[in-house]
Amino acid sequence: MSVEKKNIFLSDTNTAIPYVSRSMPIGKNYPQRDNSKSHAAFIGRKLSECYERSETQKQAAAIRYKEGVYLEFSSAAKYDLAIKSLESLTQGIRLLNVKTDEATETIKATVYIPSGKESYFIKKIEAYSSEVTAKGIPKNNDLVRSIEDIRIAMLDSFWIGNQDDIPDEVAQWCEVWIRYDKLSFDDALSNVVECCNALEIEIDENKLFFPERVVRLIKADRAQLSGLISCCKYIAEFRRAPEPTGFFNDLSGAEQQEWVKELLNRADFKDSNSYICLLDTGLNNSHPLISPAIKDDEALQAVNVAWGVTDHMGHGTEMAGVAIYNDLKDRLLDNNSIDINHGIESVKILPPKGENPIRLYGAITEQAVALAEISNPKVDRALCMAVTSPDYNTEDGSPTSWSAAVDSITSGANENGEKRLFFISAGNVFPKELSNAEYPNSSILHGVENPGQSWNALTVGAVSNDIQIKDPSFKDFKPVADVGQLSPYSSTSVTWNNKWPIKPEILLDGGNMATNGVDYTECEDLSILTTNSKHLVRPLSTIWGTSSATAQAAWMAAQINAEYPGIWPETVRALLVHSARWTEAMRKQFCTEDSKTKGRKQLLRSCGYGIPNLDKAIQCANNSVNLVIQGELQPFTKNKMNEMHLHELPWPKSVLQSLGETEAIIRVTLSYFIEPGPGEVGWKDKYRYPSCGLRFDVINSNETLDDFNKRVNIKMRGDDKKDSGDGNSRDWYLGVGNRDTGSIHSDFCDDLAINLCDANHVAVYPVVGWWRERAHLGKYNEKIRYSLVVSIETPETNTDLYTSIVTEITNTTAVEVTIPS
Repeated sequence: MSVEKKNIFLSDTNTAIPYVSRSMPIGKNYPQRDNSKSHAAFIGRKLSECYERSETQKQAAAIRYKEGVYLEFSSAAKYDLAIKSLESLTQGIRLLNVKTDEATETIKATVYIPSGKESYFIKKIEAYSSEVTAKGIPKNNDLVRSIEDIRIAMLDSFWIGNQDDIPDEVAQWCEVWIRYDKLSFDDALSNVVECCNALEIEIDENKLFFPERVVRLIKADRAQLSGLISCCKYIAEFRRAPEPTGFFNDLSGAEQQEWVKELLNRADFKDSNSYICLLDTGLNNSHPLISPAIKDDEALQAVNVAWGVTDHMGHGTEMAGVAIYNDLKDRLLDNNSIDINHGIESVKILPPKGENPIRLYGAITEQAVALAEISNPKVDRALCMAVTSPDYNTEDGSPTSWSAAVDSITSGANENGEKRLFFISAGNVFPKELSNAEYPNSSILHGVENPGQSWNALTVGAVSNDIQIKDPSFKDFKPVADVGQLSPYSSTSVTWNNKWPIKPEILLDGGNMATNGVDYTECEDLSILTTNSKHLVRPLSTIWGTSSATAQAAWMAAQINAEYPGIWPETVRALLVHSARWTEAMRKQFCTEDSKTKGRKQLLRSCGYGIPNLDKAIQCANNSVNLVIQGELQPFTKNKMNEMHLHELPWPKSVLQSLGETEAIIRVTLSYFIEPGPGEVGWKDKYRYPSCGLRFDVINSNETLDDFNKRVNIKMRGDDKKDSGDGNSRDWYLGVGNRDTGSIHSDFCDDLAINLCDANHVAVYPVVGWWRERAHLGKYNEKIRYSLVVSIETPETNTDLYTSIVTEITNTTAVEVTIPS
């Protein structure tokens, strides 16, 4: 596409300032114990019984029994458990997993206690019973009073997910999460293999590596899983392995071929460093619409060479048609020439039909990305994966091994820090689900599928754009959704816990379903035209749902990469989200009660930030300007915060002042990639999932720069730490309660132009993550990259904000600008 006014990339706009967080620790809710001695006696007796039972089990064991004991600690109903105090690294006592029992409203923590350290908790309990602090409080008060019960940890203590998914007599593929530290890594891996061999448990060769956790796939029944707990001291948790699951179409094959030839005569496939890599079912590269986009023979690969690279299901080839042409129907109907500015790659990650599909898909995904990069390094690549698992999913949005692997891939956590751009489909609602729950409740109840929980990937949902049904066999059917509404195929994160990311972040065309009032079905007239894997018979086919939407998102990213070579993946992601808008139909559908806590929250968790607009993402206009900053800060030093960045932006102050009470909008998007710290350990304190978090704030019209600094940074308050300045935050549309989850944050403020004329200072500051809290891993000095996009726009098309900002930059030597040519 022709770009006249490119996005303005700024550098040297920030001042690094020492930072102290203004957030206050959240108090814990522990029960009051009226009689500490009697409670200590009760808990001590429970602990002694566990040790005695463990010794009995060890003596009766048919195979070698592990050293040490697994215990499960439980809180009182509706109270917290002192989780941090249940672990002691110096004593070798390790917290393995933390769960909330919804039925009993209790928190349960599984802990490993090595042989010879049994007295650790006994001494803590005895001190609670007999000693007090200088304030007259029993020693170890929070730890001991928070414990309601202790028992030997059983299989259910280690199982993460629905307990009904635990295998019975028939062996099933499960994930085993193995704990380790720097000294025990080799022993942990070999011990698990040794125990599996002794119990005749099949173990997959693939591995996933995370901080203090390794994930492997085993095929075991209930008895074997219990046996593994008995003989291996490195088990942290078990989980079930995921199981991935029109007009032109009315033309004859020969007629379709003529349309294809005519399109190819108008298409110009450019040499470019921009690529889309499909992780799917393979690709039939002999298709005439696809072969020109394949730059070399190594563009097609498979994780397992025995699978071959061709498309055994058709899905990969259908994805390619959308990823190359975006809207193939419009391309065919258009008479203009077409530039294709990117190449296509394919790595097959699913085996042919008839082969066992159960794999450690996090490891498979890592291998697929590595294959693409080895064969074609140093390109701007958008990874596109429309393969998800609806089964054995996390219901609250918490991470899985697969989604955590995607976060490792994107952040470069296991390598040299190389960042990657990744698109994942949100997963599809099946037509039969609408018979049980009316649309759109069917989408609200269907959570985004694994690995769409990924923090760093853009998860893509679907919008409906088509409502015309011409097929006479559907004469009694009508479309389910109206134009601009959430597609009936699209899943959401409405039912997720609020602390997990907004998913999907963006929506693109996924087609529509048809219904006769009783039945629900796919319909080709309501689907997206694309390429057919059996092209010799019929070169065209249709695709629908979040798969087609994900391919469109990757296409948009490829256009941005082609326009701005070398741009950071975090920036491409930011620009897509920043350009997204909700349709009025979406607002009416999900935001009938227009409040931050209800309607806007449901709109965000159903439709993400809306439909991305490539024109807004890739360029500026006179009345709408994108300022882009790519920065890096060091969030922590050992055990404390380190710095924040304060950006001073070139700002069209005089133009905004002249507009007076004309409406204007400031929009801010902050994008960064976290390193994952997965493992079901409560997601609090040092067990947080993200390595680091970042947040933004913008100076308000009612505060000075000094007031703004004091408001966001306690370090700037001098001796009076309560002096937060005289200003307050702007009235953002979403607000911090909605936007400050995940690793991309976007919001806007609709205000009078005169009130935005001084909005030229933006703060980017850190929030705590495991880099700081797990100091023993030595990551607290790491730096984190971020992309910040700030735009100012007015409805007045004759207003020239762009020239005003460029002039301001030219006259300010402290700010360097790059407007890519």
